Amino acid sequence: MSRESIFDCVLILCLAAVPIWAHFAEEPFIITLATRAAIFAIAGIGLNLVLGQGGLVSLGHATFFGLGGYAMGILASHAQTYMPLSEWPILIEGTKSMPVIWVVALLASGIAALLIGALSLRTSGVYFIMITLAFGQMFYYFAVSWSAYGGDDGLSIYLRNDFPGLNTLDPIQFFLIVFVWLLVVWIFTATLIRSPFGLALNASRQSTERVETVGINPYHLRLTAFVISGMITGLAGALFADLNRFISPSMFSWQTSGEIMVFVILGGVARRSGPILGAVVFIALEHFLGGLSDYWHIYLGALLLLVVLFARGGLIGMLLGRERVHE
Repeated sequence: MSRESIFDCVLILCLAAVPIWAHFAEEPFIITLATRAAIFAIAGIGLNLVLGQGGLVSLGHATFFGLGGYAMGILASHAQTYMPLSEWPILIEGTKSMPVIWVVALLASGIAALLIGALSLRTSGVYFIMITLAFGQMFYYFAVSWSAYGGDDGLSIYLRNDFPGLNTLDPIQFFLIVFVWLLVVWIFTATLIRSPFGLALNASRQSTERVETVGINPYHLRLTAFVISGMITGLAGALFADLNRFISPSMFSWQTSGEIMVFVILGGVARRSGPILGAVVFIALEHFLGGLSDYWHIYLGALLLLVVLFARGGLIGMLLGRERVHE
């Protein structure tokens, strides 16, 4: 087993151990912090697929994060008011079932990623960055003007949604749901990266011409990866909205896209557990430094600058040295 694989296992075990300790120590706030870190890690894993493997710098992944959150908020709000979505083209009943909400969030974000990717991937470089950012801002301002679901004020959900056999209002049980999803997404993407598809996607990042020479269409590779990435990020948005029991247009903002990218860069671009470590460090800084100053992002910026300048492989690369990213 490689050093990176050992590090991955230790990191995931530590992320699971902290909320378990907090549960017995009766520290529910610590469990909530760990849950936020796990949700952000899922979003980061989604972005890392296209950023690390495909070399696509997307500043619009908050679009899918927000769509997942609003899928949860819309369905749950109609369920709590006992009013179906009659203003839509078809009659849709609200629901408080987490599995149903997850399916809707995955479908909504996947369809959006397909449409956005089909247009955005016809460009490259700075043009791709700007068009994904533009789509994110379009959804942001649409959510601001969508008064039926709170508009700029957002929308509160009174109770957390239901999962069979679990009390989702119990912090440790909700963390368990999120942690299982984190494991599923992490294993899925790690397997995908090692598959022929993942290898071809990585090859297309290094040399588009060589991939085309062997008869592979780089556009189709990147579009497929973009859709998968969007669906993973949408799932994270649904979980995040359920954690807070609140949705708002800020989920679509470019700042949210930037934060997701920070998770990836801090931990290590293309590293399997880079987004997990990045999300944990981000939440830890927010918790400890946020209590000292409202301007704690200054310290985050300084850390990010040091990582970019002196730890090109992210924090994982700094800890593990020059070990290859893909073994």
